[in-house]
Amino acid sequence: MSKIINVLLVGVGGQGTILASKILTHVAIAQGYEVKMSEIHGMAQRGGSVVTQVRMGENVYSPVIEAGEADFIVAFEQLEAYRWAHFLKKDGVLIVNTQKIVPLTVLIGAATYPESILVDLKERVECFIGLDGLKLASEAGNAKATNVVLMGVLSKYMDFPADSWQNALVARIPAKMLELNKKAFAYGVAMAK
Repeated sequence: MSKIINVLLVGVGGQGTILASKILTHVAIAQGYEVKMSEIHGMAQRGGSVVTQVRMGENVYSPVIEAGEADFIVAFEQLEAYRWAHFLKKDGVLIVNTQKIVPLTVLIGAATYPESILVDLKERVECFIGLDGLKLASEAGNAKATNVVLMGVLSKYMDFPADSWQNALVARIPAKMLELNKKAFAYGVAMAK
């Protein structure tokens, strides 16, 4: 367990990025990892960026992930994936929800939303997984479970037992929403290659 695993979760306020990081943290701690987590909220309540860094391993001294060090990036929105892709290791895994959330600067006409984000990322990243997490979450019963769909995808690339992920869902999701979140998680697992 001496290797440190770095996971960057990036999205927009209201997408459940922080809950997803708490699910991941719960799983890692259950496996005996030391875990450090850091959250950055950029006007999250108004649709601003939210970035969570999770580092796990035997001796983790800082929650900060440097550029080029992320083993995994889970992006809840494609522009956020684009902004943070340089943090991914050469052999890292980039999981991208293909949803677009137009930032305020685009809405007021001060900027434009790049059109070729997904094409560019596919060309630059060796292990790129793009999926419509919002659609899958809606099919599972609630669009707000997109974060859990993405955790399902991530679970297929991490060496943690399936029951640890289920236990984390039970611990972190309110009981009345648990079954649909379990379904959303299963949809994500099924989408992973």
